Amino acid sequence: MAASFVTLFQWRLNSMLLHENEILLGVKDQIKSLISQLDEAGSFTGDVGMILGRESGHGSWASELRGILRQAEDFVDDFVIRAYGQTEKDRKDSIAEFGKELQNFNSRISEILNRRPPVEAPLMLEEIQRFVRSNIPSSEDKETDLVTCMLNYINLPYDLKLSLLFCCAFLRRHYQSIDGLVRGLVAAGLVQEKPGELMEDKAQENIDKLISLGMIEELEFIRDHFRVPSPYCELSLGVMKAEDFFMSTANSDIMVPPTARHVSIYYADNTIPNTNSFLHSLFFFSEMDFSKACSDCLRNVLHNSKLLRVLDLKNTLFESLPDEVGKLVHLRYLGVRESYITKLPESISNLRNLQTLYISGPGVGFELSNGVLNLAQLRHLKMSAPAIDGEVTVPQGISRLGNLQTLESIYAGSGIAKELGVMTQLRSLKVSCVSNDHADELYFSVMKLSMLRKLSLTVERGRERGSYKYENSFFPRLESFSPPPLLQTLKLVGRLIEMPLWLGSMENLTKLYMCYSHLSENPTTILQFLPNLKYLRMDKAYKGRRMDKEFFRVGGFPKLEYLYICSRNLVEWTEIEEGALPCLKQLSIYDCRELMLLPEGLQHLTTLQILDMWGVHEDLIRRLSPSGGPENYKIKHIPLVKYRGHMIPSVPGRWAPQ
Repeated sequence: MAASFVTLFQWRLNSMLLHENEILLGVKDQIKSLISQLDEAGSFTGDVGMILGRESGHGSWASELRGILRQAEDFVDDFVIRAYGQTEKDRKDSIAEFGKELQNFNSRISEILNRRPPVEAPLMLEEIQRFVRSNIPSSEDKETDLVTCMLNYINLPYDLKLSLLFCCAFLRRHYQSIDGLVRGLVAAGLVQEKPGELMEDKAQENIDKLISLGMIEELEFIRDHFRVPSPYCELSLGVMKAEDFFMSTANSDIMVPPTARHVSIYYADNTIPNTNSFLHSLFFFSEMDFSKACSDCLRNVLHNSKLLRVLDLKNTLFESLPDEVGKLVHLRYLGVRESYITKLPESISNLRNLQTLYISGPGVGFELSNGVLNLAQLRHLKMSAPAIDGEVTVPQGISRLGNLQTLESIYAGSGIAKELGVMTQLRSLKVSCVSNDHADELYFSVMKLSMLRKLSLTVERGRERGSYKYENSFFPRLESFSPPPLLQTLKLVGRLIEMPLWLGSMENLTKLYMCYSHLSENPTTILQFLPNLKYLRMDKAYKGRRMDKEFFRVGGFPKLEYLYICSRNLVEWTEIEEGALPCLKQLSIYDCRELMLLPEGLQHLTTLQILDMWGVHEDLIRRLSPSGGPENYKIKHIPLVKYRGHMIPSVPGRWAPQ
């Protein structure tokens, strides 16, 4: 992986020139000279030979190059930490020393490059087979697939190789959102930064390429989440084992090797291992609640791992974070998911490079202090509280964060709604507890956000005792709203008096979530003409008892691929016109307890791959059964049918072709 190390170090140096200009004025020439030297080194693709374990002079020089690049990068990161804690005089001395050491690294790299072999020998099939057998446990019939995948991996550009390995380390057996992967890749420094370009767009482009190649795939049952399919998962783990650069393990007692830079520990017990001091990424997914002792373990990890750029802790249920987190000068991603944290330490304001802050848990609310306003590089602020009416109170002045692209689960009262109107760089906005006192100002501000791609609005929940969630909570004056033109995803949670007419004009909309709308009218009358809608979730959106062919007509929903219907009121769904829903791939029917028949015409949906029925009447399941069910003809063409009755003792099941 020597060539990939070259690429990563080049990206790191270029990023420093963009962001650390203040302290690098005296050493710019040395940095640019080193970048030029690395350009020459990068022309030799030595990582394949290293992975395959070739016994040659090439292996020796490539190993040396990788070692010196590790030293150089660690030296650069340590210099940044020291420089920002020094007086002006001490900093001048450090910069002078830094420049001399850069020249030293440049000379050593040049000497190593002079010893490289002129031409790398062609890859031999036997070498790849030997690598597969040594590093990836598999049966003989699976070996051929693994060898083919290895060849595909070898032919990938460096950035896609790094993205694939990071996917596997980031995920392993935990599902992850694609948006989360994008943020992780950017924060870990695995995406090249270029002036005038958003790194998130480049990371998304890399992910899309890997999806098109079949190396990662979106989950069929959780939208916008992904996994690394077999055998690419096994292959990635084998490459990680050979390199010790990425590491993924279920053993929290394991010793982390000094070469590891990105470590993922999943299904961990009640401890965090001692990590090496050069670690860049730590993903920790606990299987159980953490004790105070483990909280102390985290304090030790933070003290020892000063170069961390990504720290993602899941299911730890921490009540607070130690102050030591504020000393992680290089930290770009901080995630504490499924925790009891309700506020952050004041030291969080020291994280001058932080790009993503993601806090979630069962708490009812979360209040951000003014310290967050010091996080000038913050791009994604994701805060979620799953409890009813969970909200995040952000400080006034939040609009000062000019790099912010994502702002989620915030309460827009107390003047925040007005501030949103100047945050025109926002791409994703999620607002909770929308109420009469700030709704008009909120709508007016959102209409100004010309870059917005995702919008979620949740109405303030009614307080009546015994009331069903959002049953008496209406969106105030939503008809006065007009969505930004580039909006692709819209989620509305709360009652609607009627369907907003502006919904029918959203030509760029691809995903629509309508939850607890409780409409008496047919919502698809307007929605069926949306030209790019691919995902439609109607969760208690329609309170009628009958759906007929008017809901899904020929010519409507030309690109719809996923349809979700949830309604305890629905009793009859009579018909789907033949030729309707020409692209539908998945139909999910949830909690429709009174529905006894699926519509006539379902058998004509030849593109349908998955039928999900969850919480439906047992009589419906019996009618559809392949074992003599009279309605089975409607679904027998569907490759996968999953079901579960609404009665508590019911057991989940599935029908698939034999």
